[in-house]
Amino acid sequence: MNALRAELRKASTLPAVWAGLAVTLFGSVAITALNAGHATGSAFDTAFASMPLGTVGAVVIGVVAFSSEYTANNADAGGGRQIITTLTVTPRRVQVLATKIVAIVLLIVASAAVTLPVTTGVAHLLVDTTAPATNIVERSLGGTLYWVLSGLLGFAITIILRNGVIPLIVLIVNSSLVSVSLLLSKLTPLAQYLPDMAGRRLFGGVRTVEGGLDAVPGGLVMTAWAVLFCIAAGFVFIRRDA
Repeated sequence: MNALRAELRKASTLPAVWAGLAVTLFGSVAITALNAGHATGSAFDTAFASMPLGTVGAVVIGVVAFSSEYTANNADAGGGRQIITTLTVTPRRVQVLATKIVAIVLLIVASAAVTLPVTTGVAHLLVDTTAPATNIVERSLGGTLYWVLSGLLGFAITIILRNGVIPLIVLIVNSSLVSVSLLLSKLTPLAQYLPDMAGRRLFGGVRTVEGGLDAVPGGLVMTAWAVLFCIAAGFVFIRRDA
């Protein structure tokens, strides 16, 4: 618990983490407000349509949670890196990784727990509809799971590459601008088993491209990817010099 509190405290001091949370909340609110003008479903449907944007914030949290360990302090603070202090205080590297994973999951789940009610409230104020919402719990849990798995993938790739810039660029672009996985799916059906393509049905109720795995098998495939990458990252982190 001491290690977890320390990780959460470190995360709370990182501007990039707050930026990721801000993108998730305020970006989702903005999209909800834009969609409200031509909404046809329930207020929850209008709010939930913005949930895929939270993937960006989740990726930022996952990547920065570890890349910050290798960022050099300013000269006045000695120019050292946080990872040296972290491993001095918590020498068991498996514990370091496990604690960071728990901290990332808690931060992302907390961001979803705040964002969904706020965007739904905004939608209720702006959408003139009495249409009932369906499968609220299942859809909320599925979208949150997608966020968590995306954040953990970013976290693991950052450890493997020992660089936060590459996973940030690749994962954010792939999830918000041009999906390389979607383009590959036009060439081979095997691309449907890539993490983002496999898990996209977790956003039940959000219109996506046709085809692909259903929510449950797709979620299991995406989870398997996240677990595999985290195991590989742990192996690399344990064997590599700090």
